[in-house]
Amino acid sequence: MKAAFASVVLLSLSLTVEAQSNLKESSNSFARYSNTGDIKQLESAKKFIDDAYKTKRDTTNSRNNILRALIYSSLAYADSTQKIKTPQDPIIISKKALAKIRPRDKENFESEINYINQNLTATYIYRANKFIEKKEFDKAYENFLEVDKLGAKSNDITNNLALLASQAGKTDDAILYYKSLIEQSNADVDKYLALAKLYKEKGNNQLYLNTLQDARAKFENNKEVLFLLIQTFAENKFYPAIVTIIDEAIKYEPNNIDLYYLGGYANESSNNIEASKKYYDKVLDLDENNFDANLALGLIYLNEFLSDKNNLEAQYNAQTYLLTANSVKPYAVNALKGLALYYETTNEEDQLDRVNVLLNQLSNN
Repeated sequence: MKAAFASVVLLSLSLTVEAQSNLKESSNSFARYSNTGDIKQLESAKKFIDDAYKTKRDTTNSRNNILRALIYSSLAYADSTQKIKTPQDPIIISKKALAKIRPRDKENFESEINYINQNLTATYIYRANKFIEKKEFDKAYENFLEVDKLGAKSNDITNNLALLASQAGKTDDAILYYKSLIEQSNADVDKYLALAKLYKEKGNNQLYLNTLQDARAKFENNKEVLFLLIQTFAENKFYPAIVTIIDEAIKYEPNNIDLYYLGGYANESSNNIEASKKYYDKVLDLDENNFDANLALGLIYLNEFLSDKNNLEAQYNAQTYLLTANSVKPYAVNALKGLALYYETTNEEDQLDRVNVLLNQLSNN
């Protein structure tokens, strides 16, 4: 019985000595790798730490686990193509080893843990970039999430998370990241535009508009923000808002017929009739046969003539612009109706009959 007990004690001592020897060899190999960058030394360190990680006692030893995490996190980073065979993904092994370190021991390994986290961070970023190259944005996003969990907080990381979440279709996540960037940093205009686009994709038009207006307040000379605001105001028929900024847009594109027409229509809708005429006239300066501007001016002058039958200038202008619009689009109903009202007012029965016949034909088709 005593002999058996002695043999067990000797075996236990032998295993302990062997584990300590492997731990020492592993530590020495890792030190050589740290000094030289020789991947073979890292592979040797892995072999010895694996051999020192056999028993339950080995796997609960904080010193063993910190060295194992150091080695495997280095493998994850240095051997990115995983040529060196490991039982699991080196990142997983590193994290498992870290999780086994007793909380009271962690303060003794602060620099080592920082080094491990740096390796893991670099590995996740490398893998994320590889997924980006393959346009696998959801996987890239997941890798950057791990970077964020490791505490690598920076605007660059948040920006990557925002961009990748957007590309991966995780719109709500992307919104949160872009909002964080705007609230906590000196974000550029692209961040505002990206956030606005996400709100529009969600169908939240009010937040879309609010974000554009915030961008406008901060980047008042930005053309893209200005034009998006004008487009939004036009889509929602906020014509007084367009009136206040249309001239600024025209300065960027002084030959843009659509902008002049919008300026005319916005002013007309806001009851700024004289101002609207000037914008419509500018459209005709650029394109004398523009149907919309001719029709708009024809109807404006027609209303003035209807209000004052003695206004010969309004009468002449109404006829001139309406006839021009009709010549450009002979079958446009709105121009024909304007002419019909004009001829009815001026008692030109022959012309009125001609226009009404055409209107009847169009209504029957």
